[in-house]
Amino acid sequence: MNKQVWYKELITKLDPSNVKIDEALHVHTMTRMGGMADLFVTPENEQEAAFIVDYTHKNNIPLLLLGNGSNMVVRDGGVRGVVLCLEKLDKIVIEGNHVYAESGAAIIDVSKAAAKESLTGLEFTCGIPGTVGGAMAMNAGAYGGEIKDVILQCTVLTPEGEKLVLSKEELELEYRKSIITKEGYYVLSAEFELKPGNPEEVNAKIADLTFQRESKQPLEYPSAGSVFKRPPGYFAGKLIQDSGLQGKGFGGAEVSTKHAGFIVNKNNATATDYINTIEMVKKAVHDNFGVELELEVKIVGENSK
Repeated sequence: MNKQVWYKELITKLDPSNVKIDEALHVHTMTRMGGMADLFVTPENEQEAAFIVDYTHKNNIPLLLLGNGSNMVVRDGGVRGVVLCLEKLDKIVIEGNHVYAESGAAIIDVSKAAAKESLTGLEFTCGIPGTVGGAMAMNAGAYGGEIKDVILQCTVLTPEGEKLVLSKEELELEYRKSIITKEGYYVLSAEFELKPGNPEEVNAKIADLTFQRESKQPLEYPSAGSVFKRPPGYFAGKLIQDSGLQGKGFGGAEVSTKHAGFIVNKNNATATDYINTIEMVKKAVHDNFGVELELEVKIVGENSK
């Protein structure tokens, strides 16, 4: 694999400032951890994104999609191939009760834009730190709401670079999964269908949910968000808390004392520290309660040599 060759070919269609060699990924992840990406590419529109997907597919170059890095742990050895970041695809357009948002837009910003137009239905996303693309892929949910409650359709690229428009039914949205994750699609944009609401009630709900998030989650430290999916019949945080793991961890990583469902980067943790802490938690919960915790975060990249 020759990243210099990839660079030269990619800049035939992209601005060179949007194609970086050996980019440090710790500055692009919420955990503030992770090694280097061979190439880090930030397209400015859907056409450029499609070109990158098509180019990497035809040349058998590994491609990793990165949103705002809120639900991802990048190993210390970094990522080989190309990392595709869609942060510049962040347009939000509202027409009537329909909200169109590109994949790189923060889902929190989409909820606030809808609230300004007195539209209700997306308030639950005001506490979700990811992008539209990530929210779509994971059928993100919080405070009793899920993306599948409000989605109308979603535009994606297949791994081969083909553009598809998927209906709500075709998205196969379930708890923290979708056809997007199943087939490895890349989200370009989503269209939500909301309802007219009372502006005071919508803003009050957003304020309340924002307060709940800020008061209960350890936002003062870098983290990947909620680490584990909710096990059937249980709450992951309660199992971890009851296992006496809060405040424990490896290196600079620690199970949050504020919310046991979070593992925080408290003191310059490495990804290895973070992953070792995840494994410690999984083992303790299994030993104590016989419950197998399943990751909600995605672990990518290579171990350091």
